[in-house]
Amino acid sequence: MAVSTSGVEVRSGSRALRETVELVSSMRFAISLLTIICIASVIGTVVKQNEPAINYVNQFGPFWAEVFGAMRLQTVYSAPWFLLILAFLVLSTSLCIARNLPKIVTDWKQYKEDIRERSLVAFAHRGQAAVAEPPEQALARVSGLLVAQGWHAKVQTRDNGVMIAARKGRPNKIGYLAAHSAIVLVCIGGLLDGDLMVRAQMALLGKSVFAGGGMIPDVPEQHRLGADNPTFRGNLFVPEGLKAGTAVLNMPGGVVLQDLPFDVELKRFIVEYYPTGMPRLFASEIVVHDRETGEQIEHRVEVNKPAYHRGIAIYQSSFDDGGSAVTLEALPLGPGKPFEVKGTIGGATQLVSTGPNGEEKQTLEFATLRVINVENLGVEPGTDTAGADVRRVDLVHSIDQRLGAGDKTVTKRELTNIGPSITYRLRDAAGQAREFQNFMSPVVLEGSNLFLFGMRETPQDEFRYLRVPADENGRLDAWLRLRAALDDPAQRERAARRYVALAAPADRPEMAEQLLGTTRRVLSLFAGLEPGKLPATEGAKVSGLQALADFLESSVPESDRVRVSEVMLRILNGSLFELMNLTREEAGLKALVPGEEAERFMTLAVTSLSDSYFYPSPMIFQLKDFRQVQASVFQVARAPGQTMVYIGCALLIVGVFVMLYVRDRRLWVWLQPDPDAPADAARTRITTALSSTRRTLDGDQEFERLKSALLKETAA
Repeated sequence: MAVSTSGVEVRSGSRALRETVELVSSMRFAISLLTIICIASVIGTVVKQNEPAINYVNQFGPFWAEVFGAMRLQTVYSAPWFLLILAFLVLSTSLCIARNLPKIVTDWKQYKEDIRERSLVAFAHRGQAAVAEPPEQALARVSGLLVAQGWHAKVQTRDNGVMIAARKGRPNKIGYLAAHSAIVLVCIGGLLDGDLMVRAQMALLGKSVFAGGGMIPDVPEQHRLGADNPTFRGNLFVPEGLKAGTAVLNMPGGVVLQDLPFDVELKRFIVEYYPTGMPRLFASEIVVHDRETGEQIEHRVEVNKPAYHRGIAIYQSSFDDGGSAVTLEALPLGPGKPFEVKGTIGGATQLVSTGPNGEEKQTLEFATLRVINVENLGVEPGTDTAGADVRRVDLVHSIDQRLGAGDKTVTKRELTNIGPSITYRLRDAAGQAREFQNFMSPVVLEGSNLFLFGMRETPQDEFRYLRVPADENGRLDAWLRLRAALDDPAQRERAARRYVALAAPADRPEMAEQLLGTTRRVLSLFAGLEPGKLPATEGAKVSGLQALADFLESSVPESDRVRVSEVMLRILNGSLFELMNLTREEAGLKALVPGEEAERFMTLAVTSLSDSYFYPSPMIFQLKDFRQVQASVFQVARAPGQTMVYIGCALLIVGVFVMLYVRDRRLWVWLQPDPDAPADAARTRITTALSSTRRTLDGDQEFERLKSALLKETAA
């Protein structure tokens, strides 16, 4: 029996109705819908789902972001058109099954033993011969042969002979039913486990999406679904030592809260790491508190190892900060004393500072605490890990390097845990915020211990890092003292005189006076005390190496710039070295001794001092201490369609394999006395034919073997 690809033919009603029913129930319509679903699934894989709207604008532009929003491509699996296609696919496939099932059942029972013997000669696979056996003996032999080879047969005795109708491979039709039923089950399971049921309940129960903020207990009842909700999938946030029993279901335009029939208490969140610092295992030790019975059940939830209670699965989805307590040390970049700021991750505190415009208020928002940071700190083979001498650094190249990426010189992969970091935001009175990421401990980059202080203007930008060298005690004190002294006119003057006393010839006092003036000018330029002279910077404050570059470009002929820049950098390096020793003497420390270590430190210090003038905050908040509180994010789901999807997948596998590898074959054997046999001889003429759903080489070979066995001996 060939399976029909046309649809159900309705004999009554209007022509439009008949054509619509035929189209919807046809196989071509189902295949078209399945193709659209596959294309939509590819889109859902390529386009990240459920991202903030601004992310799509940044990635695709305003026009395409608006198009995607109109078509709901950012939530394609819950889009109305996608769910409608799924529903039509279920309807179409169900009609296909209903149309062909009676035919398949009828065909399953039939052996077609009523076929006329003359029809056998029209088959592609046929054979005929006379054997030296009486008809009864031939019938017994043929019947035994077919049964031995697994054929199911039915015998019809006629006046002029016997017709044997045999069949093999009947499950082929079951494969068709299994494959099509699988599509229906998978689609129904998808509809049940999607947000279609949630939306239906919201419409029937008068619920609405919540788009505001605040605490979960304060959300009104019209934004909550009951614990008897038959299907949902949401997120449950639980800090260590606390419990929660209300999940959050993300919906277009906001959220809906789902009350659970139990509370989940997080006793401990566990993270295990590889030696490189990469996470190896996430797990949560939880206690489920049943609200109805009061029972307390302990579980351990890991990735791909969920816990179950009252038909609800609890998956380990991710983890977050549960309100860690942090202590930050505010380090002024200039005059001022350090002070401490304490807060909680997710909280904020007000800061008041005195600036050129009077009191300036800012909000310090504690965003993220990361105890483990795994970064690639490999070093390109053949590079100089000791750093370059600042007197030999190309000035323009040095300027181009300011506020670069913290590990931008890395080419070789070397994953290393570089310790805790704090991410915070400074928000001004107008509501504009910059985001900062600072590491608690120095990081070894290119053979030097550096503190990394990152900054970005928007969340879509990459962090750019100010790299500050650590002193011999692994702290920022030496660099901060140098930075503050650079802004002190008296300290700059003392450093300039000490440098001139060492660098100027003793027998030429006129050169000493000239060198002193040049040193003062270099330090004042570097400290940003002279306005820019170029058209792009005229009248503005220019500091660091940029100020020296502007001076060279505006005041020195091009032919002399290389020579003058080397002299200026040598003076800058020497005078800052003396300024550093002045600050160390005042702090009661030994002076730096010229050498490789001092040269490396000063090289990095000069570059970071120049970079610090571009740092968009007058102080750095360094993580001083913390008390971490972990939180687990669980995905809780009641998915009645999950079982249907599993059954559907199993049926699909079985159906496809049966349809591909099980061939439905029918065999007919006609036995009659041989009319040409002599009167004293008992011979039987055997005619056989075979039909199959697909003609294959294996089928040809199988029939040849059957024909040889059935017609084993031809009469002479």
